[in-house]
Amino acid sequence: MPLLSLTTTFSHFPSLSFLPNTRLLPSPTPRLARLSLRAKIAESDDKGEPSNGVASSILWFKHDLRVDDHPGLIAAASNSQALIPLYVFDHRILSRFSDEMQEMVLFAVEDLRKSLKELGSDLMIRFGSAENVIQELVKEVKATNVYAEEEVEYDVRVIMDVVKETLETVYSEERSARLVLWQTPFYDITTLKDLPASHDDFQKLQFSITSPVPPPTLPSAKLELDWGPLPTFDVLKEFMNKNGCNRQKGWTLIKEKSAESILRRKLRKPDKSNRNDLSVRRTPRKQVEKSAFVTQKGNIVGGGTNTVLNALAAYLRYLEGTARDDWQEVHEQVRNAETRDGASFTALFGPALCLGIISRRRVHYEAITYEKDRNAGFLSPFGYSAVTIGAAADAVCSMEWYWLLGLKSIASYNGMYSIQIWRWKGHLIQYTVSGHEGPAILLVHGFGAFLEHYRDNICGIAEGGNRVWALTILGFGKSEKPNTVYTEVMWADLLRDFIVEVVGEPVHLVGNSIGGYIVAIVACSWHALVKSIVLINSAGNVIPGYSFVPFTKDRQTSGASWLGARLLLFFLRLRLKDIMKDYYPTKPERVDDWLVNEMLRASYDPGVPVVLESIFSFNLSIPLNFLLEGIEEKVLIIQGMKDPISDSKSKLAMLKEHYAGVAIKELDAGHCPHDELPEDVNSMICEWVASVQSKLPAESLS
Repeated sequence: MPLLSLTTTFSHFPSLSFLPNTRLLPSPTPRLARLSLRAKIAESDDKGEPSNGVASSILWFKHDLRVDDHPGLIAAASNSQALIPLYVFDHRILSRFSDEMQEMVLFAVEDLRKSLKELGSDLMIRFGSAENVIQELVKEVKATNVYAEEEVEYDVRVIMDVVKETLETVYSEERSARLVLWQTPFYDITTLKDLPASHDDFQKLQFSITSPVPPPTLPSAKLELDWGPLPTFDVLKEFMNKNGCNRQKGWTLIKEKSAESILRRKLRKPDKSNRNDLSVRRTPRKQVEKSAFVTQKGNIVGGGTNTVLNALAAYLRYLEGTARDDWQEVHEQVRNAETRDGASFTALFGPALCLGIISRRRVHYEAITYEKDRNAGFLSPFGYSAVTIGAAADAVCSMEWYWLLGLKSIASYNGMYSIQIWRWKGHLIQYTVSGHEGPAILLVHGFGAFLEHYRDNICGIAEGGNRVWALTILGFGKSEKPNTVYTEVMWADLLRDFIVEVVGEPVHLVGNSIGGYIVAIVACSWHALVKSIVLINSAGNVIPGYSFVPFTKDRQTSGASWLGARLLLFFLRLRLKDIMKDYYPTKPERVDDWLVNEMLRASYDPGVPVVLESIFSFNLSIPLNFLLEGIEEKVLIIQGMKDPISDSKSKLAMLKEHYAGVAIKELDAGHCPHDELPEDVNSMICEWVASVQSKLPAESLS
């Protein structure tokens, strides 16, 4: 696709289980029943009066590793005579995390146990599959309710489905145990139906942001239980390896090197400036007492809730300076992580928010409280008084929007394919999959588009005997748009991880526009992941006799790009339909209201201007003929010959002359032939994949 950007007080929440309007109610989904915490969860006696609570309940901690601002903990404590907090080291959940994140889990679980003991309880620690552990524990303590936080990630939701089904087979007091889902209500929204599709419309409704709640006093379990020991990191890794998490050792190694480091090595001889992966900033660390940087790498905030809160206080007060060593360490890390204004917050605190060591609304509360302290109790309508305050507040509001958007997409999507959520580096990515057998094909959209831009390709290609994945890459559509520097190599890393973690096997990669260029980078960097590639009006040039082009390291944006992005966004919103019709010269009617409205909707999402700034720092100087070296006979070019942003005839002529083995299909279409002439493109892709598959050795097909 073209370069377009479509791109209160505690008294309000005494107890979630007693009050109305404290969680969102999506449409019921198959298999996983959702129980509202709006009404008090209580058993009734023969007279119809509520009893003093159920005999015992289990609170299953997953990505909510805290006691502060924990509505589920309050609800469970209010409705249980005995409460058993539980953390399960489930390899299926933990395998989604890097080693550094697994380290953080251990520190957080240790602090969680300590905090629960201070509240008169404890934390049970178990290893194994969540459904088996919970089933046995329910039988042991005769629990009737299992409380768990609502999730949006597909893999975790599948596990929760299994837990729910398993609980239905366990009977306590003449009925099956229940899985009770809870959420932390960031905005005061009654139901997902109140959530507009557009963030612009959402802001106009001015929903208030709720306040965090302190932890309750917990009922003692009053049972003789084996609470279990906290494992060391070595014990955890041994457990993970025994459960098959090291089966694809080669693929695990693939993820250790970024596309940027690989391209640097290929583009010039190794020297001191490029021996290491330059995508990671490395700074010497000094040992600091009460440090919040607890992992071995030491570049993200971790530990327990109080440790993270202390680091947040230091972050918010960055401009004030400090004599405290622990705060100075935070300030040093802020400087290292500030690739653009405000980007340091997500870089430093994103993992702790992902694990629920601190809640999003606690961050917002602390940021706003500090802002009021700086301004005599008032909030200015003209913005925040410090970059760090704005970065923290805006980041958690943005995270909440995309979480709600993801939940609504899962619950109420009425299209031909269902939406699923994958979390990449803490950010929510939407994707879909169609087909049950055949070769794996991954569709990658262009700049400003989204997975639905393949609306008539996903199922069409799947019906040709293939399994088709399509995702909305970071920064576009309904996927998250964090405050970071977007580059073509970052998106290549995302595609690599999606293939490894979600698809799980080599794929045929299909990319349109800049999506084609990103696909070429993936093929160049990780041959083992790619069976073939299909480039549909791909970005990138062909340069004969190519030998060297400088590879830009710094992608920090400037004031000019900041202004340019916002002017471009204004122009695109004003002229979007006319611009898009230029890219569909053969069938302009394909630029329908749905396509235009969805692009306009996405253009109002938080973070879009930051994504647009990346246009001014893209490095597309590495030519296609260099990126495609080594995969001859495995490249199909589908070219719309009426592309208004490139000279299709000249480009194809150069490819034929300087890149042997490429297959070329010409179409009477513009820049997006897959959407303009979907039937033709589907047929070409299906025939191409079948042809490539027939030439692959038998072992690669198994």
